[in-house]
Amino acid sequence: MRPMKQLQLGKAGLSDAFVGQVRQIFENEKVLKISILKSACRDKEEARRIGEELVGKLGAKYGFKLLGYVLTVVKFRKAQR
Repeated sequence: MRPMKQLQLGKAGLSDAFVGQVRQIFENEKVLKISILKSACRDKEEARRIGEELVGKLGAKYGFKLLGYVLTVVKFRKAQR
């Protein structure tokens, strides 16, 4: 079993470089965990908004789940939205 890829989202937020890095990881992976650091946000609603914005930039084949301040982003075979 391969270890799951993990990223950290810091004060720069959802920059184009971060979204590009996520896309590059999803070329070979199906699941990615993103830790939202204190410098990015400390509000649950803002963390959910960040997840929705990231999935919106990635496309219709992606979904996310928020547990605490950790986003679990999943790539599906078919469009989910």
